[in-house]
Amino acid sequence: MRVCLVYDCLFPYTVGGAERWYRNLGERLAREGHEVTYLTLRQWDRGVVPDAGPGVRVQVAGPRMALYHEGRRRILPPVAFGVGVFWHLLRRGQRYDVVHTASFPYFSLLAAGAVRPLRRFRLVVDWHEVWSASYWRDYLGPRGGAIGALIQRVCARIPQHAFCFSRLHAERLRGEGLRGEVTILRGQFVGGQGAEAPRPDDGEVLFAGRLIPEKRAPAVVGAVLAAARHLPGLRGVIFGDGPEREEVAREIARLHAAGRVRAPGFVGTEELQEALARALCLLLPSAREGYGLIVVEAAANGVPSVLVAGEDNAATEFIAEGVNGFIAASAGAEDLAAAILQIHAAGPALREQTLGWFRDHADELSLERSLSTVLARYEASARA
Repeated sequence: MRVCLVYDCLFPYTVGGAERWYRNLGERLAREGHEVTYLTLRQWDRGVVPDAGPGVRVQVAGPRMALYHEGRRRILPPVAFGVGVFWHLLRRGQRYDVVHTASFPYFSLLAAGAVRPLRRFRLVVDWHEVWSASYWRDYLGPRGGAIGALIQRVCARIPQHAFCFSRLHAERLRGEGLRGEVTILRGQFVGGQGAEAPRPDDGEVLFAGRLIPEKRAPAVVGAVLAAARHLPGLRGVIFGDGPEREEVAREIARLHAAGRVRAPGFVGTEELQEALARALCLLLPSAREGYGLIVVEAAANGVPSVLVAGEDNAATEFIAEGVNGFIAASAGAEDLAAAILQIHAAGPALREQTLGWFRDHADELSLERSLSTVLARYEASARA
């Protein structure tokens, strides 16, 4: 089967959950003997041969451009990428059996939807998130938000087979008027049945993620200090990089927390996993999560999580309250600290329960399960 994967980012040149998903998907398809093209923006220096995995051919559909400004997506790169995708598929779309694209940032999906009737490929779309009207307003303002919400609704009504990664966004997508099937993929974890046993915690609260406003990483500082009033030895670490890194540093300085909270920036996978396995808990105060792989990775180590309730936070679907973590009512320091203290009070028993929860759900949470579902969908559409 000839498959074209479409996303404007490519791991490891940019790092995120969607990039890892398409990297893993491309490698798996190529291993199965399929012909795979990865259509993306250029994010590497000229002269560099891009690497999308063994057997995956990279095709550039637009020039190198900064994707973000002050933590938010710029409009020009998605538009340029959409034009590039349209032109590529118009010329070569008949060579593909399946075009599998991310919904966001939308212009590439609009391009694929426009060309599909002419080139007759099957269109598969990953909806990592479906934004609410209120979030669109917060993100782009009243006028820009209304336009963004309209474009999202138009994209949802393009004939397609849709994949979502949470129940929250699957329900929203159906509400947007999806014309076609939607399949929920719950698995993106690589690593089998998890740890043999939870490791004793070392009294450190851990955050890991891209430092953008939606992640609310600065809230970790106040939460650790508030909890430390009752747990004098408590510490915190904030792993990650992004436009909010300076804000994190300012918050540490403002609260005089340098001796208790560290922010080393982006670190390698091995260092992150080592720290995660020892952590008292994962603290992820995000307002918005489309999936939340780090929560699953924490549970695989027997490490409970603290998340925050919110209409755009799909990661809370991974929390069984009191079994593998807690959901705080807000990102306020006292609410987060209360959940941290509950985890500390529960002790090793909660770590055992957390690992047990992961093992009970390991199959559905595995990347292999999701990749198998995607391949089965391709094959079913080929027979239709």
